[in-house]
Amino acid sequence: MRRASAVVVLAAAVAAGAACGGQEQAVGAPPATTQVSASEPAPAPSPETVPASTPELERSLFAAVRADDADAVRAALAGGAALEARGAGGRTPLVAAAKSNSVDAARVLMAAGADVNAKDEMEDSAFLYAGAEGYDEILASTLAHGADVAATNRFGGTALIPAAEHGHVSTVRMLIGAGVPVNHVNEPGWTALQEAVVYGDGSARYVDVIGQLLAAGADPAIEDSDGRTALENAKRRDQRAVAALLGDER
Repeated sequence: MRRASAVVVLAAAVAAGAACGGQEQAVGAPPATTQVSASEPAPAPSPETVPASTPELERSLFAAVRADDADAVRAALAGGAALEARGAGGRTPLVAAAKSNSVDAARVLMAAGADVNAKDEMEDSAFLYAGAEGYDEILASTLAHGADVAATNRFGGTALIPAAEHGHVSTVRMLIGAGVPVNHVNEPGWTALQEAVVYGDGSARYVDVIGQLLAAGADPAIEDSDGRTALENAKRRDQRAVAALLGDER
């Protein structure tokens, strides 16, 4: 009876030993609780290297702007030419485009993010110059890309003042619609209304410009640096249609 019990005990011990042997770790193997990733995460891609601008690239960009070659402008920018490079007179490519009325080049530059308010050494921006010269296509694009309508030129005047001086009918309309202040006085003492009279010839286009300014709230009572109103200046220059528009009763 004792022998049978011993056999049973021995069998149980052998079974327990076998179970323990199945759970042993091989020498040098990681613990059972350690999880080994099948694959490590891929490293983050390094940022693309942007080509550095060079004087040669920038010269090619300005040449493309002068030629109003939109494809060449894109190629120069893609090659690394600086969008805000400074050329002759401190002009950016966009200011240069405005000064040569290079409409297609200007559009490419603005689409690429060119600063429409950047000024050259003469304090001309693309917006100010296009407004002064009546380059309406470029002007419209600068307005669509955030032009500062209250910006002033080297004479302390808004874009509206020289536009009125030159009798640019459609440009004046665009600038008034954009919210350029109509009663701003520049450093020489002129408003847009005064300059349209003093530098105008009283022709139909100046009558149109002056009518637009008055309708937009231009004040005819503002005097110039000599103490004269727009009406007094119109009468002195024998601009009868303009004088009548300004309230002359004769």
